[in-house]
Amino acid sequence: MATDTLSNHEGHAHEHDHHDTAGTKVFGFWVYLMSDLVIFGSLFATYAVLLRGTAGGPSGADIFDLPLILINTFLLLVSSFTYGMAVLSMNANRVNQVKAWLAATFLLGAGFIGLELYEFHHLIHLGFGPDRSAFLSAFFTLVGTHGLHVTFGLIWILVMLVQLQTKGLTDMTRPRIMCLSLFWHFLDIVWICVFSFVYLMGVL
Repeated sequence: MATDTLSNHEGHAHEHDHHDTAGTKVFGFWVYLMSDLVIFGSLFATYAVLLRGTAGGPSGADIFDLPLILINTFLLLVSSFTYGMAVLSMNANRVNQVKAWLAATFLLGAGFIGLELYEFHHLIHLGFGPDRSAFLSAFFTLVGTHGLHVTFGLIWILVMLVQLQTKGLTDMTRPRIMCLSLFWHFLDIVWICVFSFVYLMGVL
């Protein structure tokens, strides 16, 4: 009887320690996101300062393809929804649905990156690369940094799909899915700022 009581106590203590560890990981990731926010804030400030530095080259109104950017925005916003569905499926312990929603998120994010690469290639082909003016340098740096983050997010999704396939929903994979959720939604918020400040204001 005493042995059973001791075992139950140890089990509860282990579960409590795990929850503390998972909470610490999520908190630590929040700290990382705040540092990332500082980086993007600096890039937005730099872009605002260099916005008029076209050096006789094109401005945003001359080069931005707003319909293409609207499609890109739609892809990323829908991917935020699909990731939210993945988290809900995780909370319901439906591992196959989690994998399906993560796969959908990956495809939408890959489509976003594909269109962004097309935009960059098209602008460089026209002679409007980052070396053309201070404005274009700031534009490529800001948008490219966001795109690089999305690419890292796509790699992370692939890693999670492999781990879900091999390990399932465990005490190890759940906090990672939650941290990736924070990261992905953060990138969506940053993109809304990019879309509004860079593209919408750029064509006015």
